[in-house]
Amino acid sequence: MLPHEDTRSDEELVDDYLDGDMGAFRLLIERYHDPLIRYLTRLMGERSAAEDAFQDTFLQIHQSLEHFDSSRRFKPWLFTIATNKGRDALRKRQRRPAVSLSAPISDSRGRAFVDLMEMEMPDISSDMERAELSALVQKAVDELSPRLREILLLAYFQKMSYAQIAEVVGIPLGTVKSRLHAAVAAFAKAWQLQLDAREQAQARAKEGHRATGTEPFSSHGRTTPDDD
Repeated sequence: MLPHEDTRSDEELVDDYLDGDMGAFRLLIERYHDPLIRYLTRLMGERSAAEDAFQDTFLQIHQSLEHFDSSRRFKPWLFTIATNKGRDALRKRQRRPAVSLSAPISDSRGRAFVDLMEMEMPDISSDMERAELSALVQKAVDELSPRLREILLLAYFQKMSYAQIAEVVGIPLGTVKSRLHAAVAAFAKAWQLQLDAREQAQARAKEGHRATGTEPFSSHGRTTPDDD
């Protein structure tokens, strides 16, 4: 039998902890462990770094909880602290984070990035081609600045509202909307450039094979110009 699930809200757990219920804080940690680790991993690119940022986040939560404004929601406050911890760690590492290609980030038509890849290149006949296209998607995602990537993760992975994102990131509501639109547009542009470069490389390869009288291996076997 599954253990009884605590139905208290985050804010009620905060109040109970401040009233002396030590278990309430542990429940907050357990409640947000998985979603916060996933968010930080995508933001920072490494699980180990995400674990460190998670611990730093709840350490600060513990130290600051008595000053928490009970009129606010706990989750945006938590993610504000976590985002700042992630930013600080990334600045120290001085390199951009990688983002999982499976992150549910969509364009204006609601298509995930991996879905865009499948839609534009539907005839994938080998694992090698899948790996190549996945690499192209990763390159396009890497073109996003950290602040655009951050907005996308909060909007599509954490499913936060515009107002909550504005609170977490510390920017006006209108800026959230424009930045999210810019992120999707930036990905679409980078993705198209990757596809164009791929097609040009394939065309050059075919021209080279024709010039030398050879054909490359296909996924269905080897072909040569003199099969007859």
